[in-house]
Amino acid sequence: MIILGIDPGTASTGYGVIECSGSRLRALDGGVIATAAGVPLEQRLLQISRRVGELMDLHRPDAMSIEELYFGANARSAFAVGQARGVVLLAAGERGVPARSYTPQQVKAAVCGSGRAGKDQVARMVAQLLRLPAAPQPDHAADALAVAICDANRAPLARAVLRA
Repeated sequence: MIILGIDPGTASTGYGVIECSGSRLRALDGGVIATAAGVPLEQRLLQISRRVGELMDLHRPDAMSIEELYFGANARSAFAVGQARGVVLLAAGERGVPARSYTPQQVKAAVCGSGRAGKDQVARMVAQLLRLPAAPQPDHAADALAVAICDANRAPLARAVLRA
């Protein structure tokens, strides 16, 4: 099973592609889709959507997992993340790729065992779980791989519930 994990954002959208075979996980790809601040928002969103579509066309994921919105102190940035999240979900929908959403706490708990883990701990655990020589960089790529790992751990349960 191949899973595309997404950590959405307007300036930087992290992506990570993993393959899971039983309990074995393997990283296939990871990085960041960066957009320039001076570019109009609609062009930035188009760039994110196209690049995610290219990743889906290249890797042919069985599923996509995406991080839920986090409404911290800055509601304006949360709206921007929501727009990026929307175009990513649209790209999945256009290709018939099922998408599942996870809160940051669910992702941290799935990867680290605690929903309060820090970014550095998440990155180190991602490296360990995927047998990488070092923590993935930048943080958004590590977070996207963590979202994919979360889905790999939770997907068997979700499929069992659907069958029941």
